[in-house]
Amino acid sequence: MRATALAWLMSTCLLAACAGQGGARPIPPVEQVDLDRFMGDWYVIASIPTAMERGAHNAVETYSRAPDGRIDTVFRFRKDGPEGELETMTPTGFVRDGTNNAVWGMQFVWPIKAEYIIASLADDYSDTIVARNRRDYVWIMARTPTLPESRYRELVAEVAAMGYDTSRLRRVPQQWPEPAPRPPLR
Repeated sequence: MRATALAWLMSTCLLAACAGQGGARPIPPVEQVDLDRFMGDWYVIASIPTAMERGAHNAVETYSRAPDGRIDTVFRFRKDGPEGELETMTPTGFVRDGTNNAVWGMQFVWPIKAEYIIASLADDYSDTIVARNRRDYVWIMARTPTLPESRYRELVAEVAAMGYDTSRLRRVPQQWPEPAPRPPLR
């Protein structure tokens, strides 16, 4: 029975991953992504979350380039509060050929690679929007745990212009402890 359930789950996920965007226009990726600059920590500021991410606090996605060209990814967050249980996922990113590094397949389970479109990227690589043509999930991320409210509103407007229902957008609480005070210099 377990093998049947697993086969059903995998085929359902594969169909969902391959399904089109239901007639909506494709979301254009940014023209070019410098992968070395894109690597590192990205704080999730807001998202239309996947089921796994609901209740996330202090969510951070970290990218690093593997020697074989893949993108090693660590996504970590606290579940249901800043002191909640630490959840960690480690999908692998695969840059799609011919996209100037702006479209990836993100693989959580073999052989499925979920679409990952870098749809907006600040010139200084300080914030980004990662989207999907199905408009089911989206992530607004930044290099810092917070954004100025005006910049956040601009990014939400970009998400809306992509055809998303922004009423589903959820801010991800980023409540980090204050750094320990340094001892006085003598």
